[in-house]
Amino acid sequence: MQRRDFIKTTGVFASGLTMAGGSTLASDLLKDKFTSYRPAVGERKFTSKAVEKVIKQVAKKIGDDELRWMFVNCYPNTLDTTVEFTMNGDRPDTFVITGDIPAMWLRDSTAQVWPYLPLANDDDDLKLMIKGLVNRQAACVLLDPYANAFEKDPTVKSKWAKTDITDMKPGTHERKWEIDSLCYAVRLANGYWKKTGDASIFDETWQKSTRLIVKTFKEQQRKDGVGPYTFSRVTQKYEDTMANWGAGASMKTCGLIVSSFRPSDDSTLLPFLIPSNYFAVASLMQLADIYANVVKDNAFADECIALAEEVKAALKKYAVKEHLDFGEILPFEVDGYGNQYFMDDANVPSLLSMPYLDCMDVNDPLYQATRKFVWSESNPYFFKGKFEGIGGPHVGLDYVWPMSIIQKGLTSQDPEEMKWCLDQLKATHADTGFMHESFHKDDPKKYTRSWFAWTNTLFGELVYKVYQQHPELLK
Repeated sequence: MQRRDFIKTTGVFASGLTMAGGSTLASDLLKDKFTSYRPAVGERKFTSKAVEKVIKQVAKKIGDDELRWMFVNCYPNTLDTTVEFTMNGDRPDTFVITGDIPAMWLRDSTAQVWPYLPLANDDDDLKLMIKGLVNRQAACVLLDPYANAFEKDPTVKSKWAKTDITDMKPGTHERKWEIDSLCYAVRLANGYWKKTGDASIFDETWQKSTRLIVKTFKEQQRKDGVGPYTFSRVTQKYEDTMANWGAGASMKTCGLIVSSFRPSDDSTLLPFLIPSNYFAVASLMQLADIYANVVKDNAFADECIALAEEVKAALKKYAVKEHLDFGEILPFEVDGYGNQYFMDDANVPSLLSMPYLDCMDVNDPLYQATRKFVWSESNPYFFKGKFEGIGGPHVGLDYVWPMSIIQKGLTSQDPEEMKWCLDQLKATHADTGFMHESFHKDDPKKYTRSWFAWTNTLFGELVYKVYQQHPELLK
């Protein structure tokens, strides 16, 4: 993914977005200073009547002009700029780019449409679009379960094929093995089914893809050696490649699943990434539910439960560690030998985001202790200056990711903390009206990625949550 593409501007920016000229979205909701930066109606990639209705409802309740403007820009950004929806006969197919990178990540694409899922039953077109993404993701997993990102055209060779030493297939954009990529595909299918009741997504293709997911999880427990996946890249950035000739750092088989890379697409320092292993447990239990109650394959449901229980037991044994200042908390990574790495990264899954992903109860004392650690200067990637938040090595020191502030709000039970998060986000968008990948802790006008749809839509999800749970905060 792109690094430190700094844009220092306070005016309208491009990167795929065009100014709407105030001609489309309820101009009475926006003052002249805060004209909508959404694309004009005819230039939007996808439009949902249910989403447009929510925009108008929420915007009317936001008393702050700037926050209202940001919500109107950000909440529909995935639909406005990144969705490519088609019908192949009677089968919907949806490809969702990240924004300024014209490829589809399993993680990002799920996260980008997730905030719209609660509205699926109110809009048949939206429902069909999300169903199309479930179909596309299943096809991607079947192409290569170890790939994290894909090209729209399955015959295209990625630019990384020239620099990456791995089994790079046409149609894959990047082949960094990340547990969470497969978990997100399960999360979307399960979430769609739970919301809509539409079980038609669990067709033969989807079943093949999920059986491959479980097979891949087992391979990466590495009980029989390194397994089929290795990865090296010709690069100057060590986070973009792996140690031991592509096998990754040394590990001791213990029941946990190796994740060669993090959700940031940076390589892991220690092979067992704890947030992603928690995510895998949640995903396996979701698969067990689907196979037991819809597919009616109890044998495979039992296989999913057994693997989930094995990983869960290993997490209890290897992933609860005593910190010098915070007592028992979750480390970010371990290796099975007893070594652990205490940190958190802004990308999701993170330790902070566990309740958001339904991996831990927000009131779990272990989560609450870990939460205090990750939002403190004991976390090496917590940065505090004029503003504060969590970053990560992907863009380097002193750069806060708005995603971390949004996750703090989404996992908070304190209205005042939610309001603080909104205030921080409002103060750090650098007059663009959109979220970014990251910004400097002392100067938000130094930021990376002007078009990052995941964070834009996630910001909209936070505002919508506040609207539903604490509307008084928006007055």
